[in-house]
Amino acid sequence: MLRFPKPYADIVARLRVPSGFLIVGAFAWFSHPNAGSLEIGLPVCLLGLALRAWAAGCLAKNRQLATGGPYAYTRNPLYLGTLLVAAGLTVAARSLGLGALFAGVFVLVYLPVVQNEEEYLRVLFPEEYSAYAAAVPLLWPSLAAYPKKKSHPFRLDLYLRNKEYNAGAGFAAGLLFLLWKLSR
Repeated sequence: MLRFPKPYADIVARLRVPSGFLIVGAFAWFSHPNAGSLEIGLPVCLLGLALRAWAAGCLAKNRQLATGGPYAYTRNPLYLGTLLVAAGLTVAARSLGLGALFAGVFVLVYLPVVQNEEEYLRVLFPEEYSAYAAAVPLLWPSLAAYPKKKSHPFRLDLYLRNKEYNAGAGFAAGLLFLLWKLSR
């Protein structure tokens, strides 16, 4: 994985939410959807949202290391889901510029956040996380599940506690905007 200097990673971690506002503005400005782009892009978005929902419902933050559910295949299913949603929205919006912006933000903002989170998990779960990280890919999922996975079935209370419904609400707003722009 690309390694960022710690001060950069810390600064950029604080820019994650503000960068979202930049992306929303660019999305509004550069979107030019048509029926075909929506037919292709929206299923990709829904796949990403489903992955995020599954991951959030299996994640008991700071209490136990998530190694089951989607975490048995990738260490970062929430970020992979975000990447799928962004890719789907880029296709739905028919904008290569948005794709480049999403990719840049992912590399320059989200990857340093992933780096910080991994460092935190190595401190919180030192032995367990090292073995897990050695066996499970960072982002792109493995076809084989982590052999030492713990059963972490989806739990609605975790989904709600992790406020994952916000991702669905954001997607719904983006979809409504694309439909509005299509109707103009």
